[in-house]
Amino acid sequence: MWIYEKKLQYPVNIQKPDPAMAKLIITQLGGSDGEKGASDRYLNQRYAMPYPEIRALLTDIGTEEMAHEEMIATMVYQLLKGCSAQQIKAANAADYYVDHTAGVYPQGANGMPYTTAYIQSKGDPITDLSEDLAAEQKARTTYENLMRLAKDPEVYGPLLFLRQREIVHFQRFGEALDFVRKDLDCRNFYRYNPAFDR
Repeated sequence: MWIYEKKLQYPVNIQKPDPAMAKLIITQLGGSDGEKGASDRYLNQRYAMPYPEIRALLTDIGTEEMAHEEMIATMVYQLLKGCSAQQIKAANAADYYVDHTAGVYPQGANGMPYTTAYIQSKGDPITDLSEDLAAEQKARTTYENLMRLAKDPEVYGPLLFLRQREIVHFQRFGEALDFVRKDLDCRNFYRYNPAFDR
């Protein structure tokens, strides 16, 4: 179903280790508004989506979110690469180090491990697309918060790219929601789930 291209969607080449920034950025891998949750959400929602065009959109964006997971994981790895245990401790990241050394583990900046409780799939197009719009806005806000904290342009650039993709996804999900609403209105359905009710 997918073809894997062995390069990142946007180049990540961080030369200066920064374990404190790694501890923050990892939230976009496994945090409640991170890329792993986005990918899981969209790739699961597509099964109940009755509109082929929107099912394709969920597949496209869900797989792109996997590429974003890869970018974030690369950033975390590069920010930790070459750090000593003392540097990690000084950055208040010793708790992460004890469990994962410099490995990449999906969790939030607060240390909470990734859980599928972060995703929603209700099987109703309006509900799911509304959830997706909110998810993209929350991810955009998180990227903006990270960008305010990033001092290194090698960190800032990929964050800016990822923020821009959240905006594009928000726009596409808005168009999809408009499509569903118009379809339901033209058939005079007001209390109807097109993915379930016949």
